Amino acid sequence: MGCFATPQAAEDAFYDALEAGDLSAMMAVWADSAASCCLLPMLPLAVGAPQIERLWQTLFAHGHGFELQIAHRLWIEQDDYAVHLVEEQPLATPQPPPLYALHVFTRTDTGWRLLVHQNSPTPPPAPAWIGSGQTAVA
Repeated sequence: MGCFATPQAAEDAFYDALEAGDLSAMMAVWADSAASCCLLPMLPLAVGAPQIERLWQTLFAHGHGFELQIAHRLWIEQDDYAVHLVEEQPLATPQPPPLYALHVFTRTDTGWRLLVHQNSPTPPPAPAWIGSGQTAVA
């Protein structure tokens, strides 16, 4: 199991494992916690290492990983937790819309580990009231 000195090192290892389709490397990134969870679009929530491992094993079953271009949108790092919001652009032809991923990292005795990975599809355009200083009314 690797030792990740920073949340960014753990995130880089996550994307390296994802691109390589390497299940062992993928699982080395995750925190050994019953609270670890992974939520991908159109798939059930995977909670805990056994479910997360089965999820990635199924996704990597075709013998390859996923190539993505990553753009960092927001980082919050404080004490023993870090939250990263990234845009994931699949490198495929034709090019699909990006996904957005939320990562929550925790500092453990063996370095930083991934606690939560959640993907969301590209949201629709924002309603006119967002950013205008107005609030929505029901």
